[in-house]
Amino acid sequence: MAQLIKLQDYVSRYEKDMIRYPSQYVRLKKQQWTKIRQQWEDGGIFLNEEEIERFKEEVEGKEGLLKRFKKILVKQQKETEAEMEEEETDDLSFEPSVYYKPETLDDLKHLYLDQLLQFQLKWASSTLTEKSYVDPKYYRDDHLKFFLQRFPDTFLLMYEPILLLKKAPVELEILLFTPTGLWCISMLEEGEGTVFVGTTERFWKVKQGESEHTLLNPLISLDRTASIIQQIFDKNEVDFAIHKAVITRNGYVDFPDIPYGYKIIDKRNIEKWHQHQRNMSSPFKHMQMKAARSVIDYTQTTSVGRMQWSEEMQDPEE
Repeated sequence: MAQLIKLQDYVSRYEKDMIRYPSQYVRLKKQQWTKIRQQWEDGGIFLNEEEIERFKEEVEGKEGLLKRFKKILVKQQKETEAEMEEEETDDLSFEPSVYYKPETLDDLKHLYLDQLLQFQLKWASSTLTEKSYVDPKYYRDDHLKFFLQRFPDTFLLMYEPILLLKKAPVELEILLFTPTGLWCISMLEEGEGTVFVGTTERFWKVKQGESEHTLLNPLISLDRTASIIQQIFDKNEVDFAIHKAVITRNGYVDFPDIPYGYKIIDKRNIEKWHQHQRNMSSPFKHMQMKAARSVIDYTQTTSVGRMQWSEEMQDPEE
């Protein structure tokens, strides 16, 4: 599961310490997975007696099995959202909640990763003294979920980061720092089987069935993102490869004469590309950390002080 080190302009603990938190997150994830997996293998994850009886009544009654599980998931989601509003300490605590016994290890893994995703959004938008209010849309953002849940722990993600350059905010494309290089990524997704017709002109054509419309050439934004990042790398003496990619998971890109330096990843080759990234077993690299550190230093942050800290910092004579 890739690590979310910066989301939009939300405060990030990785801004404070790029060395400590990546390794601490990996340890936390592994510890909790080992714990919950052992419980599952020992048969120790069950509903309590009251829940079991209620479950049986509803399965036998009018609500049925499907509605019961929907209620369980809604309950879980509401509890997670409620926790997001609570003030917290910086204890890195994460205790996954299991409301039923998953049938298979894969089911358990999906349950665990979904809850870890919720925790990560919370953890990636707060520090001991500050917090940012996360837009609820990010909890449903399928692209964000894709990058966080389907890439290795040693991948560092900046999702729609906003940099402050010459006092002006600039939103960049998705940045994925792997141990060997940085991917600047523009995501294109519309309906299943959509065809994006690439060109070096300002607009691309988008064909879906009988309909057709245009969108702004994504290479323009990729060029701007890569150019800004390269300037930051040069200024900080960072020697790190920069890749530029247009990705569509459910469509196709028709661009036979794509300029040198860009990679097109669509429905035909995304699994191969994705598997290649997942097979990268390399640990964190010094230059990877230096690259991420150099970029995060330029990011804009919008946050508020935690209430308990604000109160403690006030002059008692006031």
